[in-house]
Amino acid sequence: MATEPVLEVVDLRASYGSTPVLRGIDMRIGKGEIVSLIGRNGVGKTTTMRCLIGLLRATSGQIRFQGELITDLPADERARRGIGYIPQGRQVFPRMTVEENLWVSRLVGRGDGRRLTDLVYQHFPILKERRRQSAGTLSGGQQQQLAIGRALVGNPSLMLLDEPSEGIQPSIVQMICEVLRSIRDQLGTTILFVEQNLDTIMEISERCYVADKGSIIAEIGRDQLQTRDAVRQHLLI
Repeated sequence: MATEPVLEVVDLRASYGSTPVLRGIDMRIGKGEIVSLIGRNGVGKTTTMRCLIGLLRATSGQIRFQGELITDLPADERARRGIGYIPQGRQVFPRMTVEENLWVSRLVGRGDGRRLTDLVYQHFPILKERRRQSAGTLSGGQQQQLAIGRALVGNPSLMLLDEPSEGIQPSIVQMICEVLRSIRDQLGTTILFVEQNLDTIMEISERCYVADKGSIIAEIGRDQLQTRDAVRQHLLI
């Protein structure tokens, strides 16, 4: 495991109303790692991501990003500090063009937005081809590419992705996995993603955290990831 932490989560807890959902999430992710958060449906994976980006307030515990305590910061401030978020279902701006969706991140992001936009078009040439097309008219796979591209233009140090393969054909999923590895290699971006697709998990993960009933119950290392059964047992509904 990398020694320089980008994200440290200690005993993170959160609730929806009076119902506890997270009961103790602990993770430590080093710079440039690609780590997945896996588990059965309904165990708190998406809630964890919402807490990390600041869309749901933690009731207790700590989140540290690049050594700074960010547990109580709002989502927009976390984004400005370098956390990019691609939610489940993509959530692009449907009435805006592809180009305008990317421009939004250029306005609020860090660094050279023009260079990063060019990098997005390099990785996802279909977006350049359709840059003047309304995002809502794109296919699901193209919208996922746009959602990733939009996050990338903000120049994040940490990218959070919630089920990037959901509803997307396998060839596009494979291409997205290759792009995420390339982003890590070119920019040093750390990636944490939630996933249910076994092939995607094994294709791109370097480690896995396993969630169950709102807690982290196990960690799957690089060696165990070579065995499908070691991962599959944690995904069965």
